[in-house]
Parts: sequence; structure tokens; C-alpha cells
Amino acid sequence: MASDHIDNNAGQSIESAFPNVDPGCVPLGSRVMVQIRRTHSVSKGGIVLVEETKETVKWNNQVAKVVALGPLAYKNRESAKEWPEGAWVTEGDYVRVPRWGGDRIEIPVKDSQDPILFVTFSDHEIISKITGDPLSVKVYIL
Repeated sequence: MASDHIDNNAGQSIESAFPNVDPGCVPLGSRVMVQIRRTHSVSKGGIVLVEETKETVKWNNQVAKVVALGPLAYKNRESAKEWPEGAWVTEGDYVRVPRWGGDRIEIPVKDSQDPILFVTFSDHEIISKITGDPLSVKVYIL
């Protein structure tokens, strides 16, 4: 199976990949809200990316920052007691999330034409916690 690799994070800082933006809502129940890594408009080689490429990368991106946890995230749904292994992730952690699913919202940013994408998942849907550099994780489109 062939895949295309798009390195759209060259020269990007954590602050530009995950700008501090208020999503204007908080997750309820056992949900986790994440901010999807922002893409650049110019490739590593200086090529301006067309809108279609930017949109493809944005909607296929699986790297995110946890911005909020619902009150029952990683807890027993009936007793509200924490799971024996504790919370899998906390606010500020970088994670991999499913490519599809979740509740997606875009929030406009002042002085930018590109909105910020937030997605809310059920706590058990978070794929993994990124322990290394979240900017080094590449997007592969199959």
C-alpha cells in the first residue's frame, strides 16, 4: 500500500503548532478535548502549499494537545472514582488521536486566516501519549 508523507511542520515551534486559543466550551462527562496540531502554509523547501493540501493535512492530522478533561474522564462512570491505573493523559499532554470521529469545531483566530481545530473524544478513544517531540511526529496519508 502506498502512502504520501507530508512534512508540514518544518521550522515550526510548539507555540505556533499549538497556539493558546480558548475553544469557548468544555467537555462534559467522560470526554477529552484536544487541539489538533496546526499546519504551515509553506513546506520545508519553501513551497507554498495549496489550500487542498493544507486541508488534507489538517483533517488527517493525528497529533494533538489535551486542553480539557470532562469531570468523569478516566473515572468510573457510576462512582466517579478514578480508574485504578489513574488518568491516561492530563491537560497539556501531547497525544495521538483517531483520524476519524470525535466532535470537531473550528475557532477563528484574530490576525490569522486559518482557524484552530478542536476535537472532543471519549476518554478511551485517545490512541497514545506522545512522550517525545510532538513536532517530530509525521503525517502519513494512505
